[in-house]
Amino acid sequence: MPSPTIAAFIVPHGTERHSAPSGAGPGGAEHFHCAGRRRMINNMSDHFAEFSMPDTDLTRKAYDLVFSLGPVPLARHSVRTYLFGRAIGESRGLRPGAGYDDETLFLASLLHDVGLTERGDGGGRFEVDGADLAAGFLCQNGADDERVRVVWEAIALHTSVGIAHRMRPEIALTHAGTGADIVALGAGALPAGLADRAHAAFPREDAGRRLTEIMLDQIVRNPAKAPIGSFPGELARQHGAGAPVPEWAKLVAAAWPGVH
Repeated sequence: MPSPTIAAFIVPHGTERHSAPSGAGPGGAEHFHCAGRRRMINNMSDHFAEFSMPDTDLTRKAYDLVFSLGPVPLARHSVRTYLFGRAIGESRGLRPGAGYDDETLFLASLLHDVGLTERGDGGGRFEVDGADLAAGFLCQNGADDERVRVVWEAIALHTSVGIAHRMRPEIALTHAGTGADIVALGAGALPAGLADRAHAAFPREDAGRRLTEIMLDQIVRNPAKAPIGSFPGELARQHGAGAPVPEWAKLVAAAWPGVH
């Protein structure tokens, strides 16, 4: 069971979402040790060595988890998020292992959009649902409280423009990597050739549009996933999805009637 500290990050339905799938090995839901499965998932190529990604038992499990949850464009976007976030960090003088924990950045980047998968679709905004699923996965696989907390915060804040970039590097670079991949924000800082290599290994497959469609579908089914002022809320406003957005001036005017 998660420690009391980390349990606060896992919503009540988290136990159900994180239960072990049929055939899972002892010691956790996400133990995918079959190398053949890994090769089948991603075109029989070991990209860990190709891109010098942190290669540990935990990062392999997270990689396999993301590709098993699908859809594939989401998983490939998540890998590019790590590659671009790491490169942007290097352009700012942050070196993996010296300026931040590279494994933690990898875990946060790979898991940052699991709230858009069927398994990760809970009752809250997708960023928080994904953070909860990731926290459960990490707890099940023996991560310490501090790492779970940082990954949770990186995922929960990855769409929070104006906040995430002020946080510790693992959180700021997860945010930077997502922006670079989806809307090319800060992509000018990427070293020559990296984007081409990343797109060759992990094709885009119109990821931005497809992820937007998943967000909107979640919002239509549950308007509570797009609270006012949030990134999902702004998407809902632009696309006419979800519940009508109340006007701020009217909310303020209606508060505390009769009180002076």
